[in-house]
Amino acid sequence: MPKQSAITNLQSAIEIISAGPLMTVQDIGRPGARRYGVSPGGALDTFALTVANQLVGNSPGAAGVEITAGGATLILHRATTIALAGADLGASLDNRPVPLWTAIRAGAGATLRLTGRRQAWGARAYLAISGGVDVPPVLGSRSTDLAGGFGGLDGRTLRASDQLPLGRTAPGLLPLVGQRWPESARPPYTAAPRLRFIPGPHLECFAPDALESLAAAPLRVSATSNRMGFRLEGLHLPYAHLRSLASLGVVPGVIQIPPDGAPILLMADAQTTGGYPVIGVLIAADMPLAAQLLPGDSLSLVPTSLEEAYDALREQTAALAHSPDPGEGDLLADLAGA
Repeated sequence: MPKQSAITNLQSAIEIISAGPLMTVQDIGRPGARRYGVSPGGALDTFALTVANQLVGNSPGAAGVEITAGGATLILHRATTIALAGADLGASLDNRPVPLWTAIRAGAGATLRLTGRRQAWGARAYLAISGGVDVPPVLGSRSTDLAGGFGGLDGRTLRASDQLPLGRTAPGLLPLVGQRWPESARPPYTAAPRLRFIPGPHLECFAPDALESLAAAPLRVSATSNRMGFRLEGLHLPYAHLRSLASLGVVPGVIQIPPDGAPILLMADAQTTGGYPVIGVLIAADMPLAAQLLPGDSLSLVPTSLEEAYDALREQTAALAHSPDPGEGDLLADLAGA
């Protein structure tokens, strides 16, 4: 896999001064690579990254930085437009608070800091920079695949002294400086989210009341969770009629039940095939809510219909087509050093 060479022109780079855990370069992933046994990967909360990219004038597939509930400090070595979306992790630009879901002009040499302390519910913030993070694409994506050790910056998490090159703004797209994504068009990030799933396809492996038991259970994300999948505590669903299952293709959102009965919710870096019975698949519109969970967080899983899943996806797609609201012009000018 290609290695990122040292960057000599800091005017085109982001310099990492400090990095929290699991801080990586991500875009919307490489779904076409499943045929090769490669997970789709990409940002866990693709909605937040997509909105951040729109605000700074990038194409939806541009790469940004996924920051997971940890402090980080970055220096922007060229004047640019940035946007943070997703969880509020206490961001400031040159010691001035940074509003989320807003396009902000940053001067050359500006320092962006995130304390990593959750200001509200949520786990992951996404930093988009005008032009995008321009690391070499692998299998059509710049996303970091930690298990495979490729993509992003040398296939690993970011650390102090790393430098990330920036690309050019996509032709025909302009940063929306000072504009804010409306709150009504953002995912309903709330503590203990209610995540909806389509039941099946292996319901015959479980007792008739398995779905009711799953929906009634107060679940928590286990400490052994990662970008591949969230292990859930609080319920053990025994097999009732286990039959021999051939391995089948799996996707992010699949809810597997291993022999110990504790559900596993597959996430962006999940394997491409699996042999555990599947009791359901999370609806696409609720994946951004799942993406904002941390170990110890509570959630519930509730069955829903295919019709509701389609309706929710249509609403989310329409939300991405919203126009940003005017921002606080004076504040944003101050942040840019004007």
